[in-house]
Amino acid sequence: MKKIVLIEDETSVVSFIKKGLQEKGYEISVAFDGRTGVNLVQENDFDLVILDIMLPEMNGLDVCKEIRKTNKNVPILFLTALGTSENIVLGLENGGDDYLVKPFKFIELVARVKSLLRRSNPINTPDATENEIDNKHVFQISDLIVNDYTKKVTRAGEEVSLTSTEYKLLMYFLNNPEKVISRAEILDAVWGVNYELGTNVVDVYVNYLRKKIDHQEDSKLIHTVIGMGYVLKKP
Repeated sequence: MKKIVLIEDETSVVSFIKKGLQEKGYEISVAFDGRTGVNLVQENDFDLVILDIMLPEMNGLDVCKEIRKTNKNVPILFLTALGTSENIVLGLENGGDDYLVKPFKFIELVARVKSLLRRSNPINTPDATENEIDNKHVFQISDLIVNDYTKKVTRAGEEVSLTSTEYKLLMYFLNNPEKVISRAEILDAVWGVNYELGTNVVDVYVNYLRKKIDHQEDSKLIHTVIGMGYVLKKP
């Protein structure tokens, strides 16, 4: 059973989400303020965080930053009435992986939850040998190596820490090497066809990824194709 923590101060929203997700088979914990939410995440092993922005004690953006200090991998879904593109990008910049604006349909929340849980789960192949895992799940371009079984990313021998969204973006590039990919294609593949952000979020996350894997000007892997999108290729 997947464990989800809901950090939300509106009791009606809490009741609606908790009841619905429990009926879907998830184990739900609740915090009604930001500080309690941080403590819950730090003291427990959750598979997903659903986080409101407007919270007592500590706002959701600060909660997200505190969580990311000790946990880089747990997916965080922002849930808020603040629906402007600026607020959306701000939430993602602070470490969030996805964003859902109130009011929302429960079926959309479930779709986002399932998508985030799929992104963060390692492939379950208990009977696979080490060589089989390496052959099937290791991707390499230049000195960038990604083991999609262990989710380990290295560049020039140094381990790189990525959020779940950054990792999914990188894997999409690795599965389409040398191909010029439009922002709309990336948005569809990484965030989902019904995602209502704009392609600016793609630029934001490509820049995040570049900062982590492209340190040297003469060894960049992710290239901008003006007017068309991005391409992953050898320097």
